[in-house]
Amino acid sequence: MALFTKTKQRVIRLIYVLGLSVSALHAQTLTVALQDEPTAIDPHYQSFTPNVQLAATLFDPLIRKNSQSVAVPALAQSWQVEGNIWTFHLRPNVQFSDGFPFTAADVVYSYERVFKIRNSPSSYALYLNQVKSVVAVDEHTVQIETDGPAPVLLANLAMIPILSQRLAQQEGLTELGQAPLDHRKTLAGTGPYQLDHWHKGTELVLTRNPYYWADEPPWSQVIFRPIPDGHKRVEALVTGVVDIIEAPPVADIARLEKMPSIFIQKMSSLRLLYVSLNQGPDLPEGMKNTNGANPLSDQRVRKALSLAIDREALVQTVMQGIAQAAGNLLSYPNFGTSERFALAPLPDLDQARELLKHAGYPRGFTLSLGAPVGRYRNDEQLAQAIAQMWAQIGVEVQVELFTPALFFKQRDQYAFSSYLSGWSAVTGEMSNPLIALTMTPDPALGQGITNWSHYSNPRLDELIRQAMRTLDEDQRAMVLEEAAAEVLTDYGILPILFELSTWAMKQSIRYDGRVDQFTLPQDVYPNH
Repeated sequence: MALFTKTKQRVIRLIYVLGLSVSALHAQTLTVALQDEPTAIDPHYQSFTPNVQLAATLFDPLIRKNSQSVAVPALAQSWQVEGNIWTFHLRPNVQFSDGFPFTAADVVYSYERVFKIRNSPSSYALYLNQVKSVVAVDEHTVQIETDGPAPVLLANLAMIPILSQRLAQQEGLTELGQAPLDHRKTLAGTGPYQLDHWHKGTELVLTRNPYYWADEPPWSQVIFRPIPDGHKRVEALVTGVVDIIEAPPVADIARLEKMPSIFIQKMSSLRLLYVSLNQGPDLPEGMKNTNGANPLSDQRVRKALSLAIDREALVQTVMQGIAQAAGNLLSYPNFGTSERFALAPLPDLDQARELLKHAGYPRGFTLSLGAPVGRYRNDEQLAQAIAQMWAQIGVEVQVELFTPALFFKQRDQYAFSSYLSGWSAVTGEMSNPLIALTMTPDPALGQGITNWSHYSNPRLDELIRQAMRTLDEDQRAMVLEEAAAEVLTDYGILPILFELSTWAMKQSIRYDGRVDQFTLPQDVYPNH
């Protein structure tokens, strides 16, 4: 089936190349309903799924990830490694969407710029934390020196889009994290599409990049429409307003599958939904009845909260089976995971109550649980269900719900006792969530960039650093497994479930999906 799909795509692209009429094959405009809108078009501002997937349409990295998160060549057509020196040979004759040539200087500029972004809610520095220097050897050769062995460098470089140095500096974007990149005259990429315009909250319109170096994409125009409400996304699809939607609500999937005009694509994903617990020395926001202490700094309390959560019940009721209960930060058997945590922990209310009693909270306490509305599938219902489960062990929960943008702003200011959020391990291996979610925060090194819990475990930090210095794959996997076990048994973070990816689309088109949950219009193709 996969071979048939790829063959079909090649045939369609060949028709374009030959200049034949394609009007009989499909409309020239593809309209996509997004679950959430990007926060910026600047490709280095925030490592946030809507931003990253847009960047993957407008820009290219040196290495890209295919639909199964395997690293393949992009702007770099080949590379070699000798010790800590990586040499990348760039594709010749590549142009940006403004017609100017792509060179090694653009790579150096883009990598250096990542560290200059100010106030990023989720910095791309995470992906360059092992890079010591980047040098343009000549126009088509780049050398990267790493600080010791860097076994996941290729996977990390796939996350860094390349900007035009000439245009970015001309527009004064050197140190601007959230620049007003709202028209194609203010930015240029080497991706299959270029920006036409962005009316925030309404539509983001792309057109083909006339200088694109690879196969011409199927659609001359792409319209992204942000529709956070899942049921409204479904209505837009059913009524023909859009062609494809992200994350149809689980309650609508069975109905959509019965409609002859609609096709549903399902696949596993790399996204974890988790609960983070504010373990700082000060009493967190929303915390009451604790005699002034922070109970979340006690491992027994964190374990009790985990034991109170029936993850399988959440999957079957709230998610209606469109999820997998999580016992780890990444699903088994991805690299760095172990069979020990392949299954989610079973709930045990009696043990949870006993743990609270021994920790000094026999009557429980009160805390806040922050959550976004519309960022993840059934996120509001999931937060409410977790609150009800915690209530069974005497922990009263004030659920605080916000739009995604406001939620992340509040989260980054430590405004909650606890919060429900998500993380997509786009590298497809365990070091990514460990570094981002659990390491002691160090923005300069790109560590703990999404650790908004004050969690700090020196042994865990050292295990992660050891894994990142280990080239032997088997040994590195073992160290990552040990690091994951350290944070999981310390209950530094509470994995809840893994999302299953779903898209709903008209029968006239197909999208094979991606484990990173990106919706890339260049990979949507007519179904004829």
